[in-house]
Amino acid sequence: MDGFHDLVSVAAPLDFGDELQAERRTGATCRERFTLECEAPGVPLDGSNLVLRAAVAFAETTGWYEPVHFRLIKRIPFGAGLGGGSSNGVAALRALNRLAGGIASTSTLKKIAASLGSDCAIFSREAPIVMRNRGEATDVLPLGAEARISGRQILLFKPSFSISTPWAYRRMVQRVGDYLPSEEAESRFAAWCGGGAPLEELLFNNMEPAAFEKFVALPLLLGGIRRKFGVSVAMSGSGSACFALLPAKNCDDFSEIEEFVRERWGTTVFLRFVRLFQRVLH
Repeated sequence: MDGFHDLVSVAAPLDFGDELQAERRTGATCRERFTLECEAPGVPLDGSNLVLRAAVAFAETTGWYEPVHFRLIKRIPFGAGLGGGSSNGVAALRALNRLAGGIASTSTLKKIAASLGSDCAIFSREAPIVMRNRGEATDVLPLGAEARISGRQILLFKPSFSISTPWAYRRMVQRVGDYLPSEEAESRFAAWCGGGAPLEELLFNNMEPAAFEKFVALPLLLGGIRRKFGVSVAMSGSGSACFALLPAKNCDDFSEIEEFVRERWGTTVFLRFVRLFQRVLH
C-alpha cells in the first residue's frame, strides 16, 4: 500500500475560476527568478504554492529559466474540493510555455502537471474527463455522454469551514466500507455512458460519508435542498464545497435555493451560479 487510492471519477470544468497573469521580468536575480503576488489573505507566496512549484518544474524540464512574475486573482475558495490550487499550477505551466514560445509539447506539460499533484492532470484538458488511478490518467468522455453534461447550470455553495483532503482520505479508510471498488465504479460509469440517463444519475461521491459524519451541517443542508426543491445535490470532491444540479430546462430563477442556503449557513457562505463545460462550435 502506498497511501493512494485508485480513482474512477468524472470531472468537468466550470465557467468560473481564478485568474493568473504572468509576465517576464528583467534584471531579476536567481533568487527572484519566479515570484508571485496575491491579495487574497492566506495564500502562500513561497515555494509551497503550486504556481511557483509549477514554474520550477517547467524550468527544470525545459531548461527555460527566464524570470517571470505571477499575479494571482483568487476567486475559488480554499479547502473547497474544487481544485483551485491545482488549476493554478496548470495555468502557470501554460503561461510559461506561451512565454517560452511553445517549447514544451502537450504531453510534456501533462507529465509535469502529473508530477505536481494527482489531480493536476484534470486541468490539462478543457473538457469533461474521467480520471483513473491516482487521478493522473485521464480520458475524454464520449460525445453523447459529454452532451448530457455540457452547459448544465449548478449552484456552488461552501460554508465558512474547509475540509482537509488528507484528513478526508484517512477518515474514509478508517471507516472501512466507504471506498467503492474500482470495478464497480467502472461498471456504473460504463452503464451511464452507454445509456441515455441524465447527469443526475451519475452523481455519486463516496467521500461524503466520512465528511458528513464530522461536518453535520453538510448533510442537513443537502437533505433540506433535496426535499424542498427536488434537485440533485452532492459534495464536490473532499469538500467542503457542495453543489445543486439545476434542471436542464426552466432554470432562469433559483433565488429561492440561494435564500435557503443563506438562511442556514449565514452571510459568510460562498455562493455562485455557474455552468458546466460547454463546447464551442465553429
